Amino acid sequence: MGRTFAMLKPDAVERRLVGEIIKRLESRGLRLVALRMLHASRALAGKQYGEEIARKYGEQVREWLLEYTCEGPVVPMVWEGPEAVGLVREVAGDRPSPSECAPGTIRGDLGDDSQERALAQGRAIRNLIHTADSPEAAERESALWFGPDSAP
Repeated sequence: MGRTFAMLKPDAVERRLVGEIIKRLESRGLRLVALRMLHASRALAGKQYGEEIARKYGEQVREWLLEYTCEGPVVPMVWEGPEAVGLVREVAGDRPSPSECAPGTIRGDLGDDSQERALAQGRAIRNLIHTADSPEAAERESALWFGPDSAP
């Protein structure tokens, strides 16, 4: 049994997709073990999207992610289940741009944005959900949003 971290982004909350996304994750056998809704501070968002994001994608993309994360409420969650990290990423969709995700995934079915549109408008891709990409990231992100006792 493993644990992972996922966070519903402001567009998921604004579009009232929180219940639908949770339902999709639960229907795959995952168990929700922690959840909260809050407006993230810039400092907290900065810890979520650290310097590794700037190194990988550039400082401008990191700035867009910080703005996006702070523009409305987010829903950080901890999920438990077999191969939780991989399963949550599979259910979410394996590409950042919803237009590139397969049907049947959260981003592929519910997303309505594209990388091209986001770049043209100078903003982050509105892709509904963030998922931890490794057990180490899941532990760090869970502790960041819920405290060290929630980490896998």
